[in-house]
Amino acid sequence: MEAIKFEKVRDGKYLKNYEITYKNKAGREKKYEIVSRRDLKDINDVGQAPSGVSIVATKGDRLLLLHEFRMGVNRTIYNLCAGMLEKDETIEACIARELFEETGLKVKAIKKILPPSYAAVAISDTTTYIAFVEAEGEISGHTSENEEIEARFYTKKEVKALLDTEPFSSRAQMAAYYFAFGMI
Repeated sequence: MEAIKFEKVRDGKYLKNYEITYKNKAGREKKYEIVSRRDLKDINDVGQAPSGVSIVATKGDRLLLLHEFRMGVNRTIYNLCAGMLEKDETIEACIARELFEETGLKVKAIKKILPPSYAAVAISDTTTYIAFVEAEGEISGHTSENEEIEARFYTKKEVKALLDTEPFSSRAQMAAYYFAFGMI
């Protein structure tokens, strides 16, 4: 596959839409649309800068899950604490800020930060870190009036029940499964 044209087609407040024209394996042109959270200069800029973090937080033997309304799917789902990196912010500072903003909790220890991975490869170049942290403190809510979030710690038994009946984001579902069956 060879990119032969790269063009911004819409510049939204949070998402930028691009159209990429490729030459496929048969030598024919194929157009493909993507969105990015960043202003991309050219095709070589696609997927080059991490956008944010997803946080797998535990406190003792419990997993933190957010039960939150997500406008993109028009429903309440189970999700991980997550957010976008701010300009010149370190990943560690982003983890602490997002965890506190969405839950009131603090980071006791960062256990592991995985390298950035693609969040939605079919439609976006967005990459995020996945961080595993031990949290401390008490849940006290979040700071944004634009989000509807209920944060809570769940036992393995509770998480197993949720996995059978409730909608999740894909990353939260995978983290919940691994937690419930003792792999986190």
